[in-house]
Amino acid sequence: MDRKAAIHRLLKEAAVELLEFIKEQESSFDERWVPAADIKNALDLNFVAVPKKGKQYGEKRWLFATLARMLEDQSLVEYRKQDSRAFYRSKPV
Repeated sequence: MDRKAAIHRLLKEAAVELLEFIKEQESSFDERWVPAADIKNALDLNFVAVPKKGKQYGEKRWLFATLARMLEDQSLVEYRKQDSRAFYRSKPV
């Protein structure tokens, strides 16, 4: 089994799930811009990213950031920053 291909496939599947969630939420927000904080909190995408003996204080949102960037790279979502808040919305097909 090609482990690299399997891991990349699973990450792509997770990104698609994130995209579907964003699409479901868009109707509740002005101009379809879904706050990133709402997405991260609803999906509980906070994880510790260092070994147990390493030093990281608290959970981080690295998985969300990775998946969202994958969607951006495929031109499937748009990103907007307003003041200190980030927003995402799906790109029309």
